[in-house]
Amino acid sequence: MKDLLLITPPFTQLNTPYPATAYIKGFLNTKNISSYQMDLGIEVILNLFSKDGIEEVFSSPISLSNISENAQRIYTLRDEYIKTIDQVILFLQGRNPTLARQICTLNFLPEASRFNHLDDMEFAFGNMGLQDKAKHLATLYLEDLSDFIIENIDSDFGFSRYAERLGKSANSFDELYTKLLGNLTFIDKITLKILKEKLEFTQPKLVCFSIPFPGNLYSAFRCAQFIKQNYPEIKIAMGGGFPNTELREVNDPRVFEFFDFITLDDGELPIELLYESIQNYSGKEEPEYKRTFLIENQSVTYKNNSKKNDYKQSETGTPDYTDLPLEKYISVIEVANPMHSLWSDGRWNKLTMAHGCYWGKCTFCDISLDYIKIYEPISARILVDRMEDLIKTTGETGFHFVDEAAPPALMREVALEILRRKLVVTWWTNIRFEKSFTQDLCFLLKLSGCIAVSGGLEVASDRLLKLIDKGVSVEQVAQVTRNFTEAGIMVHAYLMYGYPTQTIQETVDSLEMVRQMFEMGILQSGFWHQFALTAHSPIGLQPEEFGITPVKQKIYFANNDIEFTDKTGIDHSKFSYGLKKSIFNYMHGVHFDIPLQDWFDFKIPKTTIHPDYIHDCLLQENDFAFKVNSKVVFLEKNVIAENYVKTKKQNSWPYTRISFHLKTNIVIIELEQEKAEWLVKILEENCLENSKKISLQQLKGNFEESFEDFELFWFSKPMQQLRDNGVILCL
Repeated sequence: MKDLLLITPPFTQLNTPYPATAYIKGFLNTKNISSYQMDLGIEVILNLFSKDGIEEVFSSPISLSNISENAQRIYTLRDEYIKTIDQVILFLQGRNPTLARQICTLNFLPEASRFNHLDDMEFAFGNMGLQDKAKHLATLYLEDLSDFIIENIDSDFGFSRYAERLGKSANSFDELYTKLLGNLTFIDKITLKILKEKLEFTQPKLVCFSIPFPGNLYSAFRCAQFIKQNYPEIKIAMGGGFPNTELREVNDPRVFEFFDFITLDDGELPIELLYESIQNYSGKEEPEYKRTFLIENQSVTYKNNSKKNDYKQSETGTPDYTDLPLEKYISVIEVANPMHSLWSDGRWNKLTMAHGCYWGKCTFCDISLDYIKIYEPISARILVDRMEDLIKTTGETGFHFVDEAAPPALMREVALEILRRKLVVTWWTNIRFEKSFTQDLCFLLKLSGCIAVSGGLEVASDRLLKLIDKGVSVEQVAQVTRNFTEAGIMVHAYLMYGYPTQTIQETVDSLEMVRQMFEMGILQSGFWHQFALTAHSPIGLQPEEFGITPVKQKIYFANNDIEFTDKTGIDHSKFSYGLKKSIFNYMHGVHFDIPLQDWFDFKIPKTTIHPDYIHDCLLQENDFAFKVNSKVVFLEKNVIAENYVKTKKQNSWPYTRISFHLKTNIVIIELEQEKAEWLVKILEENCLENSKKISLQQLKGNFEESFEDFELFWFSKPMQQLRDNGVILCL
């Protein structure tokens, strides 16, 4: 028996849990409130994609004469799907790795339309290997089955979303409400069967649904309906990304036929107060609520009567993944691109370096809402403590920091703390492409286990980047992505088209910028999104300043994405296919020489960007200016020093040869003996384990106590050799 049941409804990710319930469970642990969490999505997927589940799919009544040729083929091969499905799922869970050899024979899995556009496997997976090739083929196999299910069994099905159209800016609750009054779908029946088992096992007093996306909304309401009908004594709450952004103006009482409470923004304190109100309710005192909608006197009421402050990030505890079937998540590879596969392949422990965004200015972003507006970083020590805790409890050493934009200074401190503790971890995160990411910082991040970053290039146009208030230029982005790439860190760019006032010429020029960055090898992955106007962004709040006119609608339920007209009158959606097709090819390292016109089936203007623009941006020398406040990090303390005498024209001087044994090479420098002794002493005194970092100014002062002209020494060939090889970093 548990006090709370925390549920992520179908569907989010296949490869790793969405972290919201783990964050809340970790917090509840600090309050000694017992809870149980479940990812209903992965449990439904595993039930559906099993021998019994696929047999039930193919047993459903189907009119073969009225289905597509592709569906007919899948149905005809049904015995092959039923025979292989359990083994394929075990393989994708990492529990049957030898099946990869069978899968890669290309005569093991039944193949339908998803295999028609199969990549050149040798080319695409030359850098990824047998297991990844097999994962890609197994993913296509599952997608074929998914196509069959969507066409013939349940049109709302999707691996990472369910009935998403019902949640996308549904200003009215009518359509969703009508759907909920209708018959259960095929997926509903599986979902509610699993939910019933969990409810009877946990017997909770309060069920909390975390709804991150529109594609989780319908299932959450269907589950809440089931609980109300069969367990009326249980209270039900909704929170998460969707209500935080979409339901801030909800006023339809019918919503509360399903949910007792809807909480907004950070969930820790609101859920704690809900639990206390249910646990201790006597009817004599008014319960305290934090940012909570409920029904009072038959109308929707917003309650925020608690005087308690939200918990600091350092007080929320370590995320707890207990109860979740971590070994049963499915790793899939949809696109043969190592960077792109990070979102769907492998199990990642999810953490946050900082609440909110330290920049908080982008005009398309929800910067008026607390999840962006309130910036609060966590100390590197606490973060790495949490990493160690999660390694112990999950057995996984991979981490995805899910920040809006991880702060460079905190990333540096986290990297140093990881190295001090000699942890072997793999991690990636979201960033802004700002100039703080120097070659030295990128090298340090790589040493600590950082394998990839993703960030918003948005529209690769300096005019539009200024309008967005992004705080970067295309040239700066190119230089920063170069720094990451040269350090061995993969880079994914979020790209945007259709921004207010964007011209067709700017869209073409933006594509040319992106093409050049891929061709130069400084971008490894990217994705184009069409601009969406959101209610809580600066553009949504002041649309007239950006040359757009929103379509006015009355809000009874959800309000975030807003339809609008742009004064340019351009139909930006027509660029979607060409932009996505081009970047798909660029991610595979091919077709850079194809004219941009060939990606589109309508006439576009020629680009105005010089063909060597990005190349020329990268020719600029790095800034070697003497920055006295820079912190100096010495990564190697174990060196071999050999004294010898250097003779020239009958003169001799005492010299020292210092050897640095790095992981993949040996760096040898020669210095005058006294300066070599000084350097070795500095290396020992300022080793990585010493948390107090010396500044370049302090290093200069120390040097000039014994010698002259520190700048001449610092920029000398031997010292530059140490910097080039990462023995000495300036951060």
